Amino acid sequence: MMNVVQDGLGWIEVICGSMFSGKTEELIRRLRRAQIAKQKVAIFKPAIDNRYSEDHIVSHNEQRIPSISVENAWQILEKSGDAQVVGIDEGQFFGMELLDVCNRLADDGKRVIVAGLDQDYRGKPFEPIPQLLAVAESITKTLAICVKCGSPANRTQRITHDRSRVVVGAADVYEARCRKCHEPPEDE
Repeated sequence: MMNVVQDGLGWIEVICGSMFSGKTEELIRRLRRAQIAKQKVAIFKPAIDNRYSEDHIVSHNEQRIPSISVENAWQILEKSGDAQVVGIDEGQFFGMELLDVCNRLADDGKRVIVAGLDQDYRGKPFEPIPQLLAVAESITKTLAICVKCGSPANRTQRITHDRSRVVVGAADVYEARCRKCHEPPEDE
């Protein structure tokens, strides 16, 4: 895995997996290492995700790092300035524009680290993460623990009846499940 930003060399790293699998923890770890290395870091999160904080990325185990909330992916491009490393949490909330934004940032010589769900609650690919996986130089797939059987979990089970694709929530709305224990909605 690449750890050092070289002049003019940019790339994309994607951290993906289910809810509760440690994606944000890993993102924060990589961003803190970049800061320790005295690299200029810009960190972004979607404004829609205000579960724990308006101005920090916060993991489920309460690790946190200051961030900028943005309404859309294009604002990341506008606000990244002279950052050498750009961190983006909850990439699935930005839509397909994130693919173009990440490619432009990497083409400009920046290290881009994106964390996000690769599947929605139905177990279907959650754009734009699958498309980012296709162009990324580095991919990390994280696994949670199934709350039903204790097996490695790569699915997110919604435990409410809301059928909207995007529902921001945590343990009150979602559980980590393995392939066997995941129960996608029958009507879809």
